Amino acid sequence: MLSSNLASWLRPFGVQVLDMLLPPNCLACDAPVDADGQFCLPCFRKANFISAPLCPPCGVPLPFSPGAGRLCEVCAVEPPAFTQARAALRYDDLSRRLILPFKYADRTDAALGLAVLMARAGAGLLAKAEILVPVPLHKTRLRQRRYNQAALLAAALGRLAKRPAKLDALIRSRATVPLGPLSRVQRRAELEGAVAVRAGRAAGLVAKRILLIDDVMTSGSTANACALALLAAGAAQVNVLTAARVPDPRLE
Repeated sequence: MLSSNLASWLRPFGVQVLDMLLPPNCLACDAPVDADGQFCLPCFRKANFISAPLCPPCGVPLPFSPGAGRLCEVCAVEPPAFTQARAALRYDDLSRRLILPFKYADRTDAALGLAVLMARAGAGLLAKAEILVPVPLHKTRLRQRRYNQAALLAAALGRLAKRPAKLDALIRSRATVPLGPLSRVQRRAELEGAVAVRAGRAAGLVAKRILLIDDVMTSGSTANACALALLAAGAAQVNVLTAARVPDPRLE
């Protein structure tokens, strides 16, 4: 068995060899780049990274600074169960080119690059997170897709940030209809009781600061349902980190 010092010395060499065999490509196209999680210059110019001003709790991009303590209209009326949500990119044509193949077309190799983007956007949340937990898929959908994209992101982020990832902490206790066509109110109603902490996992979540991981956040209803389940199991706090965030068209 290699000593820890020798293993540490050899690791960068192994990465260099891997990069020579499988050189990193732009997240959005096949152009070569220097490292995972990078865009080529043309794609970088098209990328819509999310930055301030944001709604402090839900992280939705705002057209102007709301002022200290001010929230978006949705959070002002119904504050989310999670404390903060952040995302790397706006969900637009470019980010869809990253996320849809990763989610639906077996491009699981994109997990590391997306995790690098997420780690930059959510550095503050990762710094205080004690456990990473992915949004779960119902078993029927998991059989169809063969993998949970949120779990792949959580595992990659856990390695990057050196944080434990509990990939099976949550379950979808019942299947739900596709949420895309539903309103915010309908989404919350559809998700009520649909997410639970897996039997035997609650003890490891008590008094922990949880970072919930997903690929895309739309209205925040799924994240909210997961946060409610984690808090009910005894978690001290739940924050959310996603690769992309769908902007509220009313705020554009």
